[in-house]
Amino acid sequence: MPAYVARPAIALPEHVVTTDEICDDIQSHHGGLPRLAATLRIVRATGVSTRRFARPLHSPTVSGNAPVLERNQVAFDDACRLAEEAAHRALAHAGLRPSDIDCVVTSHSTSWAVPGLDVHLVQALGLRPDVRRVPMASLACSGGAQALVRASDVIAAHPGSRCLVAVAETFSAIYHQQDTSVEAMIYKVLFGDGAGACVVTDEPLSPGLRIDSTWEYLLPHSRDRYWAHLDGSGFHFNSSRKAIEAAGEAMPALRKWLVTAAEGGRPFLPEWTVAHPGGPRILDSVAEELDLDRERLRHSWDSLAANGNLGGVAVLDVLARTHTDPPPAGAPGLLLAFGPGFVATGGVGAWHA
Repeated sequence: MPAYVARPAIALPEHVVTTDEICDDIQSHHGGLPRLAATLRIVRATGVSTRRFARPLHSPTVSGNAPVLERNQVAFDDACRLAEEAAHRALAHAGLRPSDIDCVVTSHSTSWAVPGLDVHLVQALGLRPDVRRVPMASLACSGGAQALVRASDVIAAHPGSRCLVAVAETFSAIYHQQDTSVEAMIYKVLFGDGAGACVVTDEPLSPGLRIDSTWEYLLPHSRDRYWAHLDGSGFHFNSSRKAIEAAGEAMPALRKWLVTAAEGGRPFLPEWTVAHPGGPRILDSVAEELDLDRERLRHSWDSLAANGNLGGVAVLDVLARTHTDPPPAGAPGLLLAFGPGFVATGGVGAWHA
């Protein structure tokens, strides 16, 4: 059964932070760091010009030294606020009321709370008490694509259901002055805060992505590519040198699936792509391995430049950008995201006009 994704709504916080401002902050705190000039050249090569933070760059919970409890609470409160804003607008895009929603699928990884984002949205939006809830809390960058896959599963199991997908991340919470590795400096520049939401149904409510088949893949023995940990100062995001090759390592499995997802034994050839803009290396790997020119990934590159890596929100941002410049009706498309694990999540379908 196909799943139809209505136009996503994206909520970005008010504080615009430029890459120059972050580089200045790095230089002011780490002027004596060995090879600082080389590190700054590397972080400027991320392709990110600006990103949004839920709090000012120099606030205690971003570049300051707020303890873990304060950072965690601020990050969760900001994620809830942004997710609520995006969800209200997503319902408006779909022409639905909160009482029309039968299931809510959430993803949020950058703070910890019980109850979580799903319960907050049920109460804040006024969803029905009997709404199905699918909360996910450790997916990070793959969360948006994974939420769409889970919503598709719900639609298939419960025909007629209307699923609200909501993803929120506050990556500014992982900005720590004591993290001085090159990777940590890259993540200071790469990530941004935001939320995204959309409605998924088994009948089209508006033009948009139709998902016909989905795919999930865990690269064997790959927990050491990307990971997060918690200490007294808050959440930290880490990666090993093997991380830059992870997307390429997952590509043989993706290509195999694309053959099975197509008709006639030929590989599925997307005319448009919603690819997670995790960074230049990931987008370059997708382009190279799937033989895609930059034009087919333009919305991913634009999202990366303007907003940085929004984690699971990013694919929803790319899909929202696709709505402003849609492909022809019926054009085959590919949804693709990667995240810690190392996991890859995909969907194939077409543009419904």
